[in-house]
Amino acid sequence: MLIASQILGGLGVPIGIALAPVLATQVSGSEALSGLAPTASVTGTALLSLPLAALMTSRGRRPGLVLAYLIGALGAGLVVVASVVGSFPLLLLGMAGFGAGSSANLQARFAAADLAEPDRRGRAISTVIWATTIGSVLGPNIAAPAGRVFRSTPIPETAGPFLWAAGIFLIAAVVVAVLLRPDPLLTARALAPQDSPSEGGRSLRSGIAAVRASPMARLALVTVAGSHTAMVSIMVMTPVDLGHHGADLQLIGLVISGHIAGMYAFSPVMGWLSDRFGRLAVIGLAVGLLSCAALLAGTAGPSHGQTAAGLFVLGLGWSAGLVAGSALLTDSVPQPARAAVQGLSDLTMNAAAGIGGAVAGVVVSQAGYGWLNAAGACLLLPIAALALRRALSRPATT
Repeated sequence: MLIASQILGGLGVPIGIALAPVLATQVSGSEALSGLAPTASVTGTALLSLPLAALMTSRGRRPGLVLAYLIGALGAGLVVVASVVGSFPLLLLGMAGFGAGSSANLQARFAAADLAEPDRRGRAISTVIWATTIGSVLGPNIAAPAGRVFRSTPIPETAGPFLWAAGIFLIAAVVVAVLLRPDPLLTARALAPQDSPSEGGRSLRSGIAAVRASPMARLALVTVAGSHTAMVSIMVMTPVDLGHHGADLQLIGLVISGHIAGMYAFSPVMGWLSDRFGRLAVIGLAVGLLSCAALLAGTAGPSHGQTAAGLFVLGLGWSAGLVAGSALLTDSVPQPARAAVQGLSDLTMNAAAGIGGAVAGVVVSQAGYGWLNAAGACLLLPIAALALRRALSRPATT
């Protein structure tokens, strides 16, 4: 059922990824503000991370996932209304709500780990991430035909797909509410009642304390946040750069589909590598792949093929960082603090990515897409430094 919900969620979320910068430019009339729409989505994801984690800890995964999908549907509806009335603030509010769909997809990976053995945790996380591939690759490609349906209506073509996304999120909410039984977190707690988290273990403070107490947890948090921020910052402005070089909406959708395929399709490989060779090795792979992606995309210019290759590799690097970082984070903190730490992780990664997305639009408008990729590569330096330090100090630790 987690896999089924990820497929549905994967259909809805990429529509916002592909069209949010373009729609923001149309509504605001300023390319410099184009990065604020995806930033609002990422910010909404961040702000919802801790409340959803707290709800899941007290009530189980099912209520939290259902609520996230419902908020995502409401946000998508607001985006459509904002595009019709031409209100940029309302568009940003809608995109913030739309980000709840991403919150559901991200939290599902931890639901997959609830009942997983430690030596299979990476593969459990990556399996649910992989399930997003089906919907995520199809999502951007249905954007153009979904938009054309509304050509004879007041709804702009670039906003029409958000109406489809709202319906998809509603279906996902129903699927989870009816069929995700038994609840994986509550089942894990029943099987190990002595490890059940206390009320104190559900707070942000307890999550911060657990991360501060574990060097490996700190590395995991920096890996997830840094790799996600680098990916989002580059990815959100790629549709705009492609548009500068003559790409139409369909080509942009294909490039984003390839990127999302890199993000999700090979996640089982990353999970297997993480379990087989250790978390640190895959974190190093993530740094290498993301650096290569920044080089390819940043020097592509009018070559759509090179841009597409760079975005595909960017997705691979993100997958390696998210799978290995999430598994390492779960490994490195005690059971009572895991839910709080997982919420803190999603809060940190999406807050950082939100800032990155906002700055990305300004960087592209003032300096260019190439410099944006260079800045994204610089974000990987702290990950590389911490991973090298842990590898040298604890070479046998995964």
